[in-house]
Amino acid sequence: MEQEFDGGDLQVGEVLEDAGAYTRYEVTYRSGDLTVSGIMNVPEGAGPFPVLVLAHGYIDPEIYTTGRGLAREQDYLARQGYVVLHTDYRNHAGSDDDPENEVRLRLGYTEDVINAVLAVRESSLDYLDGERVGLLGRSMGGGVTLNTLVVRPGLVNAAVIYASVSSDAVENFDRWTRNDPESSELADEIIDAYGAPEDDPEFWRNVSPVTFFDRVTEPLLMHHGTADDTCPIEWAHDTHDALDELGKDVTFEVYEGEQHAFVPQWQDSIERTEAFFDEHL
Repeated sequence: MEQEFDGGDLQVGEVLEDAGAYTRYEVTYRSGDLTVSGIMNVPEGAGPFPVLVLAHGYIDPEIYTTGRGLAREQDYLARQGYVVLHTDYRNHAGSDDDPENEVRLRLGYTEDVINAVLAVRESSLDYLDGERVGLLGRSMGGGVTLNTLVVRPGLVNAAVIYASVSSDAVENFDRWTRNDPESSELADEIIDAYGAPEDDPEFWRNVSPVTFFDRVTEPLLMHHGTADDTCPIEWAHDTHDALDELGKDVTFEVYEGEQHAFVPQWQDSIERTEAFFDEHL
């Protein structure tokens, strides 16, 4: 919250695909001292078009390729007339490396999303409408989205999250790091750096977006399935209830029997997402 963000220098590179309704490009932009890669789908026509910045869920950086993640959303939303900028994040694909990112609880991803929006807003590309920018995050990217809303209120016009991680950092740390034998070394590094949640609860409160939900100013749409065994729906209920109690503009769509991948009811969810962004952007 205290640091300055200066994202910019959005560069459009090679054409990756001509999909008819839109063209897919390689892009890079500046995030602090790093260059971050991604893709951008630009609809056919003159524009300017509203822009959606997409924050993907966890994919092992060792196998990740540029633009991988949220493929259905990238395609659908571009066909509805939105420019879609999908950030790779640092340490992914063609982005620069940040060796401290894991120990820093991946907060660098939040920096990269904030800077992606700033890069859009300050871009001179005439087909980008920098006054109409939305944010969509899935799973881990849902947490990145929640972080963004509390770190930089007013940065975007509206946000959508799918099957998000918890808004309480302790629940995420316990589920995927402290209780995972393969992550024991990382867990020890994090505890050495900041203290365990039970020993330094103030630190862990201060890296949890739920602590700062009073700062949220944007309307938020949440999608979550009742059968999600990756991110339990109880987390979504807790996030929704915390926002609702503060009088925030939050809509919570529950999908009975839907799992983390959102397959059977994805079409319903994306049509609701489109309508939400149409209303607010």
